[in-house]
Amino acid sequence: MSCSTLTLLTPAHPGVGKSSTYRSIRVCVCAGPDVWRRTPDPHSDSEPWSSTETQTQSPGPPQRHRLRALVLHRDRLRALVLHRDRLRALVLHRDTDSEPWSSTETQTQSPGPPQRQRQTERGRRRTMMLRRAAWMLLAAVCVHSAAAAVLKVDASQDGGGVGGDTISHSLTLLQRLEALLLQGNGSDVSLRVETPSADEVKVIQAHALVLSLQSPVFDEILQSRNSSTLVLKESADCAAVFDKFIRYLYCGEISLRVDQATPLHKLASKYQVLGLQQGITQYMTHNLARDSSSGHVAGWYEYAVQAGDGPLRDSCLQYMAWNLSSVLQSGEWASVSSQLLMSLLQRSDLVLQSEMELFAALEAWIIQNDPDGLTAENALRAVRYAMMPPRELFRLQTQSSVLARYQESVRDLLYMSYQFHSASPLHMAKYFDVNCSLFMPRNYLSPAWGSPWIITNPSRDDRSTSFQTQLGPSGHDSSKRVTWNALFSPRWLPLSMRPMYTETGAMQPTRVDGGRPRIIITPATSSADFAGVNFQKTVLVMAQQQHGKVVVKHVYNFHQSTEENGDFLSEADLYRRTSDYLLDSSLFLHIVVKPLYQSLITSKN
Repeated sequence: MSCSTLTLLTPAHPGVGKSSTYRSIRVCVCAGPDVWRRTPDPHSDSEPWSSTETQTQSPGPPQRHRLRALVLHRDRLRALVLHRDRLRALVLHRDTDSEPWSSTETQTQSPGPPQRQRQTERGRRRTMMLRRAAWMLLAAVCVHSAAAAVLKVDASQDGGGVGGDTISHSLTLLQRLEALLLQGNGSDVSLRVETPSADEVKVIQAHALVLSLQSPVFDEILQSRNSSTLVLKESADCAAVFDKFIRYLYCGEISLRVDQATPLHKLASKYQVLGLQQGITQYMTHNLARDSSSGHVAGWYEYAVQAGDGPLRDSCLQYMAWNLSSVLQSGEWASVSSQLLMSLLQRSDLVLQSEMELFAALEAWIIQNDPDGLTAENALRAVRYAMMPPRELFRLQTQSSVLARYQESVRDLLYMSYQFHSASPLHMAKYFDVNCSLFMPRNYLSPAWGSPWIITNPSRDDRSTSFQTQLGPSGHDSSKRVTWNALFSPRWLPLSMRPMYTETGAMQPTRVDGGRPRIIITPATSSADFAGVNFQKTVLVMAQQQHGKVVVKHVYNFHQSTEENGDFLSEADLYRRTSDYLLDSSLFLHIVVKPLYQSLITSKN
């Protein structure tokens, strides 16, 4: 699209006889199909046209006629743009033989010779024709400027070659609806919001038509009402945000804080405002990591269970499992329900420092809530004592008041844990059943189980690193170390498209453009100690939320390569510096290696 600027001298009062005063107007004309605008000359005495003067006026029939003329004469206006130099010269100077326009233009000119008079007459007629063309252009600019904020020309063309026009006053309509709610003009229903445990009553003047259109529950209530006042019984937290809820029905938007999400979701569910209900669910899902004074994720989980919101419940539970250390340190841990507690303890994908950290948090929860004996016993039996070093088990038995109180309930688990640490897993599997969660590690962040990996500019080249872990959690293997090599490639070719062998017969990694990120983790050496043990690798992908908090965003489990998953970092944008997956242009990972003994059980059977 190309734009040109015309400076025109126009009468100050067009259409009222001759005028002795003129004003300068600068017209910016764009050669695009649907854009004309007028820019006042900064040296002109005329006042600029303000955008607020035209936003609230709907175009009348004359304006519609001019809009049609604007579209139909598009080619004519483009021709005027192409001849702008000639137009400017003729408008400003009339003709080569005429005087420039000035305040003395309307004074009578003394007659000259006949030829001179004919030339002057032709120049005057030509000037008048061009003046009319200029006024047509200015009229088009005026009409378009009057609807600049509300007119949109459809780029698609119909059979007649003319695009469709859309006039929108949606923003003005929302502003007027909000003013209608605030001022209560034309209200035909009063909403009286009462709370059972408080004397305070909130009264809102509303309109039955708006309420009925937005909520089927309100529609049913209003059809069966006997008076102009509706008494609504709401809880204290819902009553506190009821005005926000009603404003959403009028304006279609809402501003809220973390502590207001649950009561607003309750109101949206109660009155069946599905758009708001889905929007708040999405808000809660995206703000699980936001900091709050006393924590909110556990409370949102409990509400999701009560409301039957499965997606929100699963999102909350997954966030707490992958960021359990921060949850255990929050103020809401002591108030979690026993149902949520058991749901977390039974998971193997918990991300935390060690099993000792989990036991300490469980012990504090039992002391704080004093649950019944069965709940406490079930919770203590969900702890994986075999993942604790023997010295920590001895300390717990002598110093933990909770374990001393319920020691009989977990005596068999402690006994099996000591046996697990005293012999090799291969030898123990010959006599005992180790196919239980007691011997399955979680995602521990301590150095014995893995290593963090920070990859700077991950979209550039392949990266590699090496780290060591213990052979296994058993005391028999605690002194044995395994060295691991890890390779990260930002554009790894899928297995189905990769050549199996090179000309020399050795398998080589191949990279091509368009590949997907991959990580391969292999042991640096082989050992007889690996017999009967499968090593599961887990990659924790850290991400920075919009409020700066770093959380575990994804957890990927595999045996050798993330290619086994197929979706490793599929949603990550590693090329954009502002990506949620990048912290200071670096990708933050944490690798955990966990030995699994199920293969030993299979060989025993």
